Amino acid sequence: MFKKVHLRLTLLCAGITAVIMLVMSLCYLYVSEKGLYRNQFQAFQNDINTISTNLEQQNVISMEWLSKMEAQGNYRFFVLDNGVPFLFNQLNDPADSGSSRLLLESRDSRNKLSEQNATVTVSDGINGTLTHYEYEFSSPSTETRYFCSVIQLGTGSSVLEVVVLSSLQRLELQMQEQRVRFLLIDIAATILLGVFAWFFTGILLKPIAENQQKQAMFVAAASHELRTPLSVILSAAECCRDATPERQEGFIRTIYQEGLRVSSLVTDMLTLSQSDSHRFPVRKEPTELDTLLMNSYEAFEPLAREKSLQLSLTLPDGALPLCDVDPERISQVIAILLHNAISYTPDQGRIELSLARHKERFAVSVQDNGIGISDADKKRIFDRFYRVEKSRSRKDHFGLGLSIAYEIIKAHGGSIQVTDAEGGGSCFTVVL
Repeated sequence: MFKKVHLRLTLLCAGITAVIMLVMSLCYLYVSEKGLYRNQFQAFQNDINTISTNLEQQNVISMEWLSKMEAQGNYRFFVLDNGVPFLFNQLNDPADSGSSRLLLESRDSRNKLSEQNATVTVSDGINGTLTHYEYEFSSPSTETRYFCSVIQLGTGSSVLEVVVLSSLQRLELQMQEQRVRFLLIDIAATILLGVFAWFFTGILLKPIAENQQKQAMFVAAASHELRTPLSVILSAAECCRDATPERQEGFIRTIYQEGLRVSSLVTDMLTLSQSDSHRFPVRKEPTELDTLLMNSYEAFEPLAREKSLQLSLTLPDGALPLCDVDPERISQVIAILLHNAISYTPDQGRIELSLARHKERFAVSVQDNGIGISDADKKRIFDRFYRVEKSRSRKDHFGLGLSIAYEIIKAHGGSIQVTDAEGGGSCFTVVL
């Protein structure tokens, strides 16, 4: 399931970003090409103004001047005197390969243009009235777009007409190269975005996947833990039907003990469930931690003595400031740690309960010289239903105690950790 979600999120993130990037690229290309076209047309108009000024000031139009102007601006000139082509046109294109047709097309295009599609300039010059038109047209014969200017110089009954054509092939090639460049950039960026989105969504989904895996493991472990006492209860109840009254009392006692185990397990599971839903009940109040530890010591000292264990309590000298905690929850944490220490410390062992103050922090420690915990197990010791392999046979431990202790301390904003004790054993330290 997570693989499909991972793929879909990757496509969604990369797709949305790619679409935004594509739209921005298209907008940039539109603005850029409009600017290139406008600049090209303005440059063409400036050249036409220069040519018009030169024509206006010259009495004789030389072929040398026309050739020079063509070479400078990459233009094509057609000169007509009262509609009759100049010799320059024939010399410039002796084979007449499309020149006449191109000239006709440009003049036909001008006749079809409206006033909004052409720039018209009229002025009175030294040699007569000067009129020139600038517009764009597409030639069907050459399949090329041109800027075209028709310059008309009227002197009495004579009209000199100069048609100037500027091909837009170079501009279109520049635009085409720019489009290809942006297309390649967008493709490369989309690939990089896809790779980034794959890793980024993977990082986002990792804690969700781990949480689901932990929930599945939690349900499986809880089902396993519940199955054993329930099987014992059902078996004892089945045996009660045919048993004598004396034996029924033993079966009933077994049912009661296993029922207590189920009740304890359900209570622990509900506690962890409240933690998961952020409804963990913590009621903080100013608390004397030294008094709290003394009460815990007095409660567990008989149990430790019964197992031939030495339980000691170490407190700081002098009065201690109050600590803002939930006394019942902290007592529960100390009880969990002491119960584990008593369970896994061999006979004649030692357990030390201590309290220390470091500036604004309190450290509660439970240290034993028991079987100890390996480095591999230390990483998972606070996981739910996790138990060190050599302790799995104990029926009074479900592997939830340290998980509950961890959640309680986390709700207090503190920390809990386990280290190796000097001389063997383990040391659990709670910092508040």
